[in-house]
Amino acid sequence: MEMTRPDEAVDEHFMRLALALAALAGAAGEVPVGALVVVGGVVVGEGANAPVSLHDPTAHAEMRALRAAGTRVGNYRLPGATLYATLEPCVMCAGAIMHARIGRVVFGAADPKTGACGSVIDLFAEPRLNHHAVTCGGVLAADCVAMLQSFFQARRAGAA
Repeated sequence: MEMTRPDEAVDEHFMRLALALAALAGAAGEVPVGALVVVGGVVVGEGANAPVSLHDPTAHAEMRALRAAGTRVGNYRLPGATLYATLEPCVMCAGAIMHARIGRVVFGAADPKTGACGSVIDLFAEPRLNHHAVTCGGVLAADCVAMLQSFFQARRAGAA
């Protein structure tokens, strides 16, 4: 996992915005993951996890943020953009990030079960693939992990 933090305060600012989106997902009963796409310091796409409510396995926060950004910018390619996500992107999301030509991926919590930015696999380091975003994990990780843990603890308590 390549770690690059050119401006820690900027990364934390945008991760806080992603955490607010994650909270919206959690309040809707979805796994609390939020994501946004930033170009030139401006948020051009936002997404909150919604695969359950939308009956869509591709409705991950990152995918929704990428769709919104592509629509707003008028192009599915977003070179130079940064994607912020509260949870390490999965293989599906990493593939979409590559196709969008995102320049940098910043995430909060590592995902030891499905993470594709170094936890399970690092698709962005795979030399046979044609796009390699720079990745940075662990931004506000404690806040991101706490939100996920709280969600799953409440879910287990409700099932008991």
